[in-house]
Amino acid sequence: MSPMHDEQERHSHEARPANDPAPPTALTIAGSDSGGSAGMHADLRAFFACGVHGMTAVTAVTVQNTVGVDDVVEIPSETVAAQIDSVAADIGVNAAKTGVLASAATIDAVVSACDAHGIGRGGHAPFVVDPVAASRGGDPLLRTDALDALRYRAFPRATLVTPNLDEVRLLTGIDARTRSELWDAAKAIYDFGPEWVLIKSGHLRDDPECVDLLFDGHEVTPLTGPRYSTVHTHGAGDAFASATTAALARGATVPEAVRQGKRFVTRSVEHAYPLGSGVGPVSMFWRNSPRSI
Repeated sequence: MSPMHDEQERHSHEARPANDPAPPTALTIAGSDSGGSAGMHADLRAFFACGVHGMTAVTAVTVQNTVGVDDVVEIPSETVAAQIDSVAADIGVNAAKTGVLASAATIDAVVSACDAHGIGRGGHAPFVVDPVAASRGGDPLLRTDALDALRYRAFPRATLVTPNLDEVRLLTGIDARTRSELWDAAKAIYDFGPEWVLIKSGHLRDDPECVDLLFDGHEVTPLTGPRYSTVHTHGAGDAFASATTAALARGATVPEAVRQGKRFVTRSVEHAYPLGSGVGPVSMFWRNSPRSI
């Protein structure tokens, strides 16, 4: 290679910017999944796939695999709040979401920390509350006092609340099995005070389509997609909520963010794969670019 070519190559590299611009940021306030399929692991994969920088505030460490959850160890509420404070003060948060919040004390700490950093209603950053209150088998994951804290502390601060049907049943007593009952569920959750409600109906197996409902207090908007014949849906609800959060971090409106999240989780379920001896995860490997949804 000639000295002239070396000099041109050196100047070419010098002319390039040293760093890419920082992407939007999103914070997941959630528990771990040792099997890697759900919780904060699914959130971080979705954030990355949707073009945002993911951050974490770990609320609980779970011992689980594709068969079930064997143990949950809660992180002290003050440590959860300190994680939020640390990243919000230094890096900044464009949007945040919750997963399992474990206890009333943790919920109070999360709400207070988010309020202090402008996350949630009245602040600069949207706040998505995914009320992980039931396991994928429908078993309760939260005590009664924590359910009340979700209803009366977290929901009124939320930009969007995204319960599935098992969580709707625990939070409202409505056992939704038809589309009209989904509307009743959306209105009941809205009465707790969030700006928007998204009812995720993936568990409504008798419906040939997968219809989720978005409600703003006035209008119910159905979001319809195909229902795939697969048992491998672990992390689907997390993927939906976190892809929606990522879209909000990039500046989308709530309706557009939810539509993007719906398209993302639909493709993720379509490409789900078997893992272990139980329920495998939805796949985010299909995603090549934030612009492809």
